[in-house]
Amino acid sequence: MPPVFAHGALRLYLLALLEDGAKHGYDLIKALSDRFNGTYSPSAGTIYPRLAKLEEEGLVSTQVDGRRTSYSLTDAGRRELANRREELSGVENDISASVRRLADTLREDIGSNIRSLREELTSTTRQARAEAAHHGYVKPGTSASQARATALSQAAEQLITGFRSELLMLVRLRKAHGELTETELESLRMILDRARADAKELFRN
Repeated sequence: MPPVFAHGALRLYLLALLEDGAKHGYDLIKALSDRFNGTYSPSAGTIYPRLAKLEEEGLVSTQVDGRRTSYSLTDAGRRELANRREELSGVENDISASVRRLADTLREDIGSNIRSLREELTSTTRQARAEAAHHGYVKPGTSASQARATALSQAAEQLITGFRSELLMLVRLRKAHGELTETELESLRMILDRARADAKELFRN
């Protein structure tokens, strides 16, 4: 996957985020996450070194309030931003493209998990049919038939439980990097609706 920001673009965008007033580092991380609709949230290790560099260059000043540090544009920082307005527009366009790309990647990851579940369920069904053909027809209601049906049902339930756990883990990992967005939630709902429809079609046959 290509980098979210081109070289130097994050540095410029941090200046833009500070244009309307002082912010703490966490505020900047949250603002970036919001701008990306939650599909990307930079780590503290990404943001704070760049803020320190901007301070060294005299483009940003800091003010310590207890254990928190706020960052503000200096006059030099405002001049830098004013001189690079056209470049900033390009950064905004790149961010919009990154949001679409990251959202597509998230949908593909979830879709891949859905497809894997569908393939495993289909494989289990085929295996059951092959076993029945190999061993001969077993009359429904017999102990052998019931045992096989129970085993297959348990296997299907295990697949679904494992898939549910994996999805929950993905959601929790996403939350650890920023709040889940409405766009992501709607995309997840659409993917699960398709999976539900596929499952109904599978068991209808």
